[in-house]
Amino acid sequence: MAKGKKPKAIILVHLYGMPCKIEEILRIAAEYEIPVIEDAAEALGSSYFDRRLGTFGEMAILSFNGNKIITTSGGGAVVSKKNAFVEKARFLATQARDAAPHYEHSHIGYNYRLSNVCAGIGRGQMLVLNERVKKRRQIHNNYRTLLETIPGISFQEELKGMFSNRWLTVIQLNSRSTPNHITSEQLRLSLESENIESRPVWKPMHLQPVFRDVPYYGESISENLFKNGLCLPSGSNMGKENFERVCRNMLALLS
Repeated sequence: MAKGKKPKAIILVHLYGMPCKIEEILRIAAEYEIPVIEDAAEALGSSYFDRRLGTFGEMAILSFNGNKIITTSGGGAVVSKKNAFVEKARFLATQARDAAPHYEHSHIGYNYRLSNVCAGIGRGQMLVLNERVKKRRQIHNNYRTLLETIPGISFQEELKGMFSNRWLTVIQLNSRSTPNHITSEQLRLSLESENIESRPVWKPMHLQPVFRDVPYYGESISENLFKNGLCLPSGSNMGKENFERVCRNMLALLS
């Protein structure tokens, strides 16, 4: 994007299932007449003032990847209230084939369709979405009960009107305050030594090598979140025994 040039769209991201500051972003977008696209890949089942995420922008995307709250093993969905957008997306996702008896292409297309089997699996899992959200939120609450009294540890907070599916429970560690000045990376490595997977938060886009030459506007907030954040095991199928094992190992380091 050239400096001083109005962007073609604003892509807002509901990170880890937490609603972003929707009202503020929509207000700016409306002022400058910029379309908004929602990245709701991680936010199926989340809402803002009882309105489902993915319904605020001109278009939105959902992910049904294998690690999401419901899954078709891969793929996702594009949603929009505008039929023209849906039809264009469907056209491009089905090889952009022109209306002809042979394969004729006036546009570059893609084969992004879900198979009927995968789509059927996804539709069936929609029936258990609320149950999955309830389980993820319970896991988050259990982590919070365990860790929130430990100095230097903080969680994502639901602000007024926000309801998160808590797809992943994410914590921030301020090593200036944590016991023995433990960092998020030290905690990650300690869990890894016990064959427990945890991960840093998403690396900011402007720090990715592929975008090294792209202009970046902002301060160091995302860098600090990346440096100090950790995603804890949060799968819907995590039982009591595994949860307690994760907790024991965390407390052994943080006590």
